[in-house]
Amino acid sequence: MNESLRLEVEKWIEEDPDPKTREQLTRWLNEDNESELRSCFSGFLEFGTAGLRGALGPGPSRMNRAVVSKTAAGLVTFMKRHGLNSIVVGRDARYGSEDFTRDTAEIMSGAGFEVFVLPRPLPTPVLAFAVRKLKSDVGVMVTASHNPPQDNGYKVYLGGTVNGVAYNGSQIFAPTDKEISEAIAASAPLPTLSRGSAWQTLDDSILNEYVSTTSALAKNPKPLTIVYTAMHGVGLETIEKVFSSAGFAPLVLVKEQAKPDPDFPTVKFPNPEEPGAIDLALAYAKESHADVVIANDPDADRCAGAILDGGVWRMLRGDEVGALLGEYIARRGVNNGVFANSIVSSSILRKIAERYGIAFTETLTGFKYLSKVDNLRFGYEEALGYCVSPRDVNDKDGISAALVLAQMTADLKDQGKTIADFLEEIWRDYGFHGMR
Repeated sequence: MNESLRLEVEKWIEEDPDPKTREQLTRWLNEDNESELRSCFSGFLEFGTAGLRGALGPGPSRMNRAVVSKTAAGLVTFMKRHGLNSIVVGRDARYGSEDFTRDTAEIMSGAGFEVFVLPRPLPTPVLAFAVRKLKSDVGVMVTASHNPPQDNGYKVYLGGTVNGVAYNGSQIFAPTDKEISEAIAASAPLPTLSRGSAWQTLDDSILNEYVSTTSALAKNPKPLTIVYTAMHGVGLETIEKVFSSAGFAPLVLVKEQAKPDPDFPTVKFPNPEEPGAIDLALAYAKESHADVVIANDPDADRCAGAILDGGVWRMLRGDEVGALLGEYIARRGVNNGVFANSIVSSSILRKIAERYGIAFTETLTGFKYLSKVDNLRFGYEEALGYCVSPRDVNDKDGISAALVLAQMTADLKDQGKTIADFLEEIWRDYGFHGMR
């Protein structure tokens, strides 16, 4: 084995706080397993505008407690440099998420910051909401969203103004990501980091505030049969509370996918966009004669819908949902707001905005750019990301988008129409647009 690689591995083992990954690396070292070690030591996992995301495993090229601890230490440096003093941390239910949350809380507490931790695995939009509601300087969400089960991730939000940019509870973007990445690379050895225990685990009040705020987006819904799948993620508790508070009947749950399961056993990939991912939900829809199917991805920041169209159940494309939500929101009235979508999305939202006299902006790809739009009223990307209440959650939110989609379905049903009918109206008014 290359001597420099051996020395790098031995040094990493000395600092690694996790006995499981230390044991794995030690075994490979003793076996002289250079191929596995090179794979895990091919550079530090890249920190970008989406934070960290990668496969779980030992070494600097994987998601593990050592990498997360170094990342938290770099974030401490960044926060001190900019006078940021408070942080709220949330997590999904993936493998490693609880450990990564605890490591982050300990290191932030050891640095003397005010640290809040969400009470249990909850949707990413609840974390984004908490950053704004608690007036926190920073938010961290431990999640890999809809990635395969072997992955995990680490997303960073900022609450205030940094480097002249007003983040208002949105994800970081360049050059802030580079600044944090450089701070991570320069962080002190892990054994020298102070770890504290003076963080506060929040009670359910923050979730209840999210529920009451979000449920207010719907008004007097008519009876509907809604099939819902959480895709083995963390969306169920929150969406049930939101829909119940808004006055909807209990959801018809895809039981096989309702509870968090980090193995995602019923799907190849836990992404509603993937072929076959919502097949179970469509079977439930046929059996229950549903009005609409709603699916969240595992961290519930994305929302998918499926409808009966010409006697056949089909999933709506992301741009179709964007057009439906845009037209519906515009018809309800928009005062001094802006519609926005990314350059990879359909041009139909621009046409809708023009018709109703609403300002429109097109952004680069990535929801972080949509979150930057001043006075945003509605924004979306074709990859099932929708922001229907940016004053509350300055990010994509699959729970609130699902609620507005359900309210739309209820209103149409009250008029003797379906979502398929509404889509036909949109095509007639604006012409057919390319959809993804």
